[in-house]
Amino acid sequence: MALRLALALAPALLLAACASSNRPVLGRPGPARLAPGAKLVMAERPLASVDGQTVRVADVRGDKGTLVIVTCNHCPWSKAWEGRLAALGNRYAKAGVGVIAVNPNDPAAHPEDGFVQMQERASELGLEFPYAVDEGGALAAALGATKTPEVFLFDAEDTLVYVGAVDDNANDPDAVEQHYLQDALDALVAGAPVQLKQTRALGCAIDSRGQERQDAE
Repeated sequence: MALRLALALAPALLLAACASSNRPVLGRPGPARLAPGAKLVMAERPLASVDGQTVRVADVRGDKGTLVIVTCNHCPWSKAWEGRLAALGNRYAKAGVGVIAVNPNDPAAHPEDGFVQMQERASELGLEFPYAVDEGGALAAALGATKTPEVFLFDAEDTLVYVGAVDDNANDPDAVEQHYLQDALDALVAGAPVQLKQTRALGCAIDSRGQERQDAE
């Protein structure tokens, strides 16, 4: 509310409010979040993977489809889901789904999201798919990602068939009732329609430039 009031009063007040709250000033609105039915974007963008290689989303395309995970190291929501995302990614990568995780954050703002720290996290989680730096958050912005984590599942024709959250309970894996991503992956692998195509992502908010804000929601 304070920021909205400041914006209405004067741009200078907005800048001061953002500076005092340690939040970056948002730029112009970025691309809208991709909706189900949209096509994969920026598949040829080169990304630095934790294995020291350059990887593109196009490089990991699977016969069944492609899963792009927008995530990071430091966000508590990403940490809550990272074990499940690792298990799902490893499992379905063997079932014909290409998988890649990308981190849009600036390590200068979030040191835990540095490249070495990403390498360590990938090793700890036993990732069998690329975890890459999305420098400047360009891919996340093109996807219209709003949170970390947020998942984008595309079919074999690069059409978005599911976008949103991993499941309905970040805090307790044993209490999950709706396995959104797993259900979508199962349908994709089986060649069946994905029934639930979109859910609300929960996590640390990403601003219009694709880089995560300091505040979590």
